[in-house]
Amino acid sequence: QVQLVESGGGWGQAGESLRLACAAAGSVVGISSMAWFRQAPGKQREVVAEISSESDTDYSEAVKGRFTISRDYAKNTVYLQMDSLNPEDTGVYFCAASRRGTTYWGKGTLVTVSS
Repeated sequence: QVQLVESGGGWGQAGESLRLACAAAGSVVGISSMAWFRQAPGKQREVVAEISSESDTDYSEAVKGRFTISRDYAKNTVYLQMDSLNPEDTGVYFCAASRRGTTYWGKGTLVTVSS
């Protein structure tokens, strides 16, 4: 089992920055890719950014150029640096980790961006 705990959510104004962190614990050996998803009010959960075990990254079009995903393998932690925030970035952000065919999820952290 892999436990994921997100932190760093909160409130920000348009144009500001926030940084999310997701710490993995438990059976962390064998975790391959990690990702951030978000779910806005009344909408489906969507992928925001992914990072592979080789640190290859991919972003949704909505956040490309504004968000940066990174990974600290020694700390088993993945980060999401969110710059130039806008109100459309509001939602619950979830961390996900893939390990040997199973996807694990954190409980999420709320990000609210006001105009």
